[in-house]
Order: sequence, then C-alpha cells, then structure tokens
Amino acid sequence: MTVSQRLFLDASVLIAASASRTGASSLVLTLCRQGRARPVCSRKVLLEAERNTRAKLGQQTLLRFYQEIASLDVDIVDDPTPREITAYAAITHPKDAHVLAGAVKGRADVLLTLDRRHLLVPTVLQAGLPFLIMTPGEWLRRLVE
Repeated sequence: MTVSQRLFLDASVLIAASASRTGASSLVLTLCRQGRARPVCSRKVLLEAERNTRAKLGQQTLLRFYQEIASLDVDIVDDPTPREITAYAAITHPKDAHVLAGAVKGRADVLLTLDRRHLLVPTVLQAGLPFLIMTPGEWLRRLVE
C-alpha cells in the first residue's frame, strides 16, 4: 500500500469510528491522521454520518464524531450531481448510489464501508468500478500483508 492511497470513507465507517475507539474504523482514521492514507469524503456522506450519529447514538458519540472529523485532514469532494448519481443507481440501492458516485468523483483508490446490504454485494463488487470496495478490517489486513 502506498502512503498516498485515497480512502473514500462511507458514513458507516465514520459512525463506527465515533462509536468505538478500538474498532477497525477507528484504527483507519488513526492511520489517516498519521499520513498512511488520505481520507476522502463528500459533503453528503459527512452530513449523513452526522445525522445518523445524532439520531441513533446520542450526544457523547456525536461529540466524538465532531472530534474525529476535526482531527482529520479530509479531502472533501463536491457532491456528485444527480446525473452522476443516477449512473450508479442500476447497481446499488438508489439511496447509496451517491456513495459510489462520490468515490469516483474523489478519485478514490478504495471505498471503505460497512454496508453489507447495498455496497458489499456482488452487483457492486463486480461492476468494474475504478476502486476497490472493502471493510476497514479488510483494508487493515491488506496493509499488514
């Protein structure tokens, strides 16, 4: 793995990192802070993560979410256009198509996600996208190999 690897972080990864200091998602953010990879995200993904953290995990976790984001030098890419999003709605749930479009727009090398229902599925994994899709744990295992 190269130091300049661009990791597009899905909302699920940001939420998990905020909820647990010891999980793989949190370790990925630590490695990004150390310069081992470049975190990339869209505004829409950041807002989704914030909204879900606030609604499901409470104020303490929301505070940690803000601290995590503030401590990262995230490359925030413009939100994909409706046309860019539509291009990916055929291979994933329409509500998650913006994640794939954002990863393309952000020139990601890897999309990290915990979404096994819509993104870590054969139709997406075998779609010939210009980046790998994996969980934070999978990415960490590859890093040490």
